[in-house]
Amino acid sequence: MINKNVVEALNNQINHELASGYLYLSMASYADSINFGGFAHWLKLQAKEEVEHAMKIYDYLNDCGEKVELKGIEQPETKFNSLKEVFEKVLAHEKKVTSLINKLYELAVKENDYATQIKMQWFVSEQIEEEKNASDILEQLKNIGDHYGSLIMLDRHLASRQ
Repeated sequence: MINKNVVEALNNQINHELASGYLYLSMASYADSINFGGFAHWLKLQAKEEVEHAMKIYDYLNDCGEKVELKGIEQPETKFNSLKEVFEKVLAHEKKVTSLINKLYELAVKENDYATQIKMQWFVSEQIEEEKNASDILEQLKNIGDHYGSLIMLDRHLASRQ
């Protein structure tokens, strides 16, 4: 049995992960609307990955005999001015998620919840990758500037994400 504070925090994290997926779908919609299908593809896969993260926690709670309590998801931001702005927001969002994961890990340590600490270690490592990917794309967008040909090449590259 998991401490009730940890269960509540894990349920909140499920909500955050699902909200992240919803945000990335909104960003994908923007990219599709301006005919950058590669960026949209990358963001759709990112949305799918966030839902998978939520399901990891969902399954963990169920495996531990705890009840999952889903909460409402707010409407994500829908208006963006550029792909660079989108990825500035992606990076900021991933940093926020990293902070939430770290706090969850700290809570598991405080509550001597070894199983949850181990589960959260995967998420801690995953967030390193998430921030790096967002940062790399943002830096490429900054370097490209207004060079449309390079933007098209980056779009094609992002379309190859599996």
